[in-house]
Amino acid sequence: MEQELRTSFHEELDGIQSEVLKLAEDVILFIPKITTAFLEKDAETAQTLIDADEDLDRASIALDERCCQALALQQPMAKDLRFIVSAMSINNDIERSGDLAVNVAKATTRMKDAKLTPELEDIISKMSEQAVQLLKSAMVAYVKQEVELADELGKMDDVLDDLNYDCLKAGLNANTAGQIDLPTAVQVVLIGRYYERIGDHAVNIGERIHYMVTGEIAK
Repeated sequence: MEQELRTSFHEELDGIQSEVLKLAEDVILFIPKITTAFLEKDAETAQTLIDADEDLDRASIALDERCCQALALQQPMAKDLRFIVSAMSINNDIERSGDLAVNVAKATTRMKDAKLTPELEDIISKMSEQAVQLLKSAMVAYVKQEVELADELGKMDDVLDDLNYDCLKAGLNANTAGQIDLPTAVQVVLIGRYYERIGDHAVNIGERIHYMVTGEIAK
């Protein structure tokens, strides 16, 4: 009987992990779609993606509830406890990453008539790609429980930080040169910040994975 309960519990942990991965996959697919809508000034698609965020929110809430139920019913100890608590934390970082991507979509609906410089379009595209890569690497580290990869996410995020600085500089320079107006420059700087923050959430996930596997706080 005890062995059956233990097997059932581990199946529940597998289910929680699967839901974390599904939510992350949805956000990972979400980001490039939103970026394309922004660069192509496709306000209609952007609005569709904004509306789709409700499904992500519901999935995130359901995952939190599942984790809470596992904690209450199973009262796990040690690594199993860290696994569930970490899943809740990672869930939050993924959901917030989705919200940040939606912020780009909202900016798209406000900027449908704005024209960007080729340099800014290139930077935004690269930031989107790097944000996606960070989240993908974070999920690989999560599934395989690879502490070394989780710890490498901070260095990977440095690339995104540099791109964010490039976005800020290019936006201000384009405005000074009269290539874009001030409201557009401000929006572009904010969009760069949204992508940069997605990278920060990926780093948070890496730190949580480090704790989940080792029981120690990442330095």
